[in-house]
Amino acid sequence: MPTVSSVNVNGVRAASTKGLLEWLAATEADVVCLQETRALPVDLPSGFLAATAGWHLTLEPAAAKGRNGVAVLSREAPVAVRTGIGAAEFAGTGRYVEVDLPELTVASLYLPKGSAGTPKQEEKDLFLAALATHLAERREKALADGREMVVAGDFNIAPAEADIRNWKGNLAHSGFLPHERAWIATLCASGWTDVVRAVHPGVDGPYTWWSYRGRAFDNDAGWRIDHVLATSGLAARAEHAVVERAPSYDTRWSDHAPVTVRFGPP
Repeated sequence: MPTVSSVNVNGVRAASTKGLLEWLAATEADVVCLQETRALPVDLPSGFLAATAGWHLTLEPAAAKGRNGVAVLSREAPVAVRTGIGAAEFAGTGRYVEVDLPELTVASLYLPKGSAGTPKQEEKDLFLAALATHLAERREKALADGREMVVAGDFNIAPAEADIRNWKGNLAHSGFLPHERAWIATLCASGWTDVVRAVHPGVDGPYTWWSYRGRAFDNDAGWRIDHVLATSGLAARAEHAVVERAPSYDTRWSDHAPVTVRFGPP
């Protein structure tokens, strides 16, 4: 089974000038899920295209220029591609793309951020409801076809107190609201496994996002909001899971860090 990485690049054009290309050249991942690419195919920088020349790129941009966007890079060619979560109101938002590889289905997800008590939170909650239905259907279909499945990306939700350094100060903030955490818990109780947490039980973090403000990165005052969810059979094969945190603030090429999971053979 493959090694899967996921990272919110915070704009593929900007990240390509800061270190993304070097990371892609060095990664041993077989599949890389990207979020917040913010680029149409014609906008992809030449350096990124050169760095991914040996990969198969499946890009789902948003209809709104410069917004959202998800992608899957795979060493093997996909045998099928699907976009969206089956909800018309979220069509063209560039938040979900799914590919079938020879033995595995992989989805890249960029979930809305939300803002408590605003229409943005209402939109996020509608997305959560539609996504839960979609993921249940996709999981059942994959298992019926004898396939495992991974959903990797920026969920914009920290599932528990251990997943956010300042959890007491964020109890009323989107990303740590009780109903959002309950949504993740229900998802994991329905047959999905939070692989990083399963590999690293009982510890704080490892965090995947740090604000650019203040000294959040230097103080490791982060959030674990980037997740790799896998069907139970695949999750049981996880041999290694790591957050590839930059060694210093000035070497970051995104406000997120890649999350990488290596799965062993059946």
